[in-house]
Amino acid sequence: MGAAALLMLTGGATIAHGAADGTDGAPAPDGGGHAAHSTGTGAGTGTGTGSGEAGPVGGASRSGGFWMRADGVFSPPGSFVPSDALTYDTALVPAAARIEITQYADRTSHRVGTRLRGLVPNRAYGMHVHTSPCAADPASAGPHYQHRASATAGPVNEVWLDFRTDRNGNGEAEARHEWGFRDGGARSVIVHDAQGGAGKRVACFTVPFSS
Repeated sequence: MGAAALLMLTGGATIAHGAADGTDGAPAPDGGGHAAHSTGTGAGTGTGTGSGEAGPVGGASRSGGFWMRADGVFSPPGSFVPSDALTYDTALVPAAARIEITQYADRTSHRVGTRLRGLVPNRAYGMHVHTSPCAADPASAGPHYQHRASATAGPVNEVWLDFRTDRNGNGEAEARHEWGFRDGGARSVIVHDAQGGAGKRVACFTVPFSS
């Protein structure tokens, strides 16, 4: 398990691969853990401005770990400048709000994190990893990704990234597990209007998660 990619969206994309032990300029993740779910606040860091697309670069880690980072700029479906980050409710996720998704994996742990900026200040949002890419129809992203098929939703068997924004509309969260994604099984994150296992789908970001 583990992967690496960097995706910056403002009319284009740049994708890069790297290692979780700090090579290729990527900071090594701290610690490990499983089924942990934490939230906080902070500013997103995505500043993509490219108008073209580049292939993957980088290499494997000496420790066998990998990292991924994907940055997106939200726009409504059908916008003049296409984006992999779609907002379905601009009152809750304004156009030009930004999202960053990170993925770290090594031999014993798997971490997925998010940072967002430009949302409604002092508000709680839900977020989960979903099984399919984003499209104009919010339902196109499919259900929550689950490690094992289950009748119930929960942060132990799924990737939950619920967060609360600060006074500037910025938020962040991280989920940790001992398991990673199945190949091709995780394709996006959905932002919901409420925390917990459900809620209205207000935004979506197609992410190049790897197994």
